Amino acid sequence: MSYPQFLDYLQLEKNYSAHTVKAYKKDLESFSEFILQEYEEENIAEVSYQEIRNWIVNLVDSGISNRSINRKISSLKAYYRFLLKAKHIEFSPLAKHRALKTGGKVQIPFSETEVENVLDTFEANDFAGARDKLIVELFYSTGIRRIELIQLQLKDVDVRNRMLKVLGKRNKERYLPLLPSVLKSMEAYLDKRVVVAGDTGVDYFFLTDKGKKLYESFVYRLINNYFSKVSGKLKKSPHILRHSFATHLLNQGANLNAVKELLGHSSLASTQVYTHNNIAELSRVHQLAHPRNKKD
Repeated sequence: MSYPQFLDYLQLEKNYSAHTVKAYKKDLESFSEFILQEYEEENIAEVSYQEIRNWIVNLVDSGISNRSINRKISSLKAYYRFLLKAKHIEFSPLAKHRALKTGGKVQIPFSETEVENVLDTFEANDFAGARDKLIVELFYSTGIRRIELIQLQLKDVDVRNRMLKVLGKRNKERYLPLLPSVLKSMEAYLDKRVVVAGDTGVDYFFLTDKGKKLYESFVYRLINNYFSKVSGKLKKSPHILRHSFATHLLNQGANLNAVKELLGHSSLASTQVYTHNNIAELSRVHQLAHPRNKKD
């Protein structure tokens, strides 16, 4: 069975997003190319674990991180599970595979001051300025994902009720509250969007200067460029801004379950990765305030 049928299964039955299906496809194509070149085999459904292991070694030698390799292997595992379920194979060649070890990946959030400094630099007098400011504000005030922001449509924004409808992973909808300051920026942007959109009929909420739908590299560059002016942190991306949203809420005492719902996580374990900064803040306060520490 060819893996295009597997991709159809992911999209039509599992309701995975087009972005996720594309990632699976890329991983399977990469493995297929390796198997064809090294072993002259065209059907990856019939490979052995040793062949997969040689692919892994090749990936390691090429400098790809263990975390990225594990993700690629996860794609293969899902493919073989699909074949097992369809009874096209009797066992998975990855049944006994163990993931490569990865070090703890600490995401360093922007500070509240850094975020405020970026927002203070905007001059929202033109379309681009109003749009860019609103994008930063939405990332920071809602924790929205980059792809979710790109896919936002005009009908998803409820200004009257101060709510935003977001279509997250696996087509799961959630509603995000909008702060009054964000609503003000949103109204300023919408006034200018009308002129840029013209009569094109584009329903996406955010547009490029040419009235087209945003794309991922555009949003990444936008965040990176603005935060490079105020922050010396190594990584400056939309995800770090989402991470800052979660971390700052937790530092202010927000409930972990509430943050989980806002982020659109399916499990609490996914949200707990953001708590290390919260713990660090609690430790600092504890050291400064505890009477025993003051006494020493």
